[in-house]
Amino acid sequence: MATIVSTLFISLDGVTEVDPEWHFPYYDEHMANAVDEDYQEADVLLLGRATWDSFVGAWPDREDAGEEDAPFARRLGDTRKVVVSRGTGELGWRNAQRLEGDLVEAVTALKADPGTRRILVPGSISVVRQLLDAGLLDELRLLVHPVAARRGKRLFDEGDARYPLELLRSEVFPSGVVRLIYAPTAAPAPAGYDDVKATVPSSAG
Repeated sequence: MATIVSTLFISLDGVTEVDPEWHFPYYDEHMANAVDEDYQEADVLLLGRATWDSFVGAWPDREDAGEEDAPFARRLGDTRKVVVSRGTGELGWRNAQRLEGDLVEAVTALKADPGTRRILVPGSISVVRQLLDAGLLDELRLLVHPVAARRGKRLFDEGDARYPLELLRSEVFPSGVVRLIYAPTAAPAPAGYDDVKATVPSSAG
């Protein structure tokens, strides 16, 4: 069964709708290595419509331009891409297909495909939310920038469900960016103040 991994750039206040003004000042070789690791083992890219529009509007031209980013652009082009979109027109990039039917049902089937090892979800906030709700997401990889963006779409919206997470790995880059890799886990046992008051700091010292 395939592993489904979300990879996101995110600000300290939870904004994942990336603005180049707060993102690129922190992008360095350490972040590039983290991004490369996320993409290396991906058999399938699962992209929401807005993220797809961003990718298809940039990476094919970057591959054709043949500059420093062309090898990564070529890797993206060569990877199978499944696009969550209600549109009917041509997707305009090789190895791309539109997701058919219900998102949860289609991704469940894709996850069960024995020929697929890792499904990577770059950006695509609404898709990530639905996968979390459905219990389909295996890892949430965040590159947390040391800036409060103050505006833009946030990863977690208002809702009733809580998402308890287990920290699998963490890494601090010289830029102040923190890489955090989480996996969904069971909720901790219920607790209240009476359960923790013995750990409150004393007046001594």
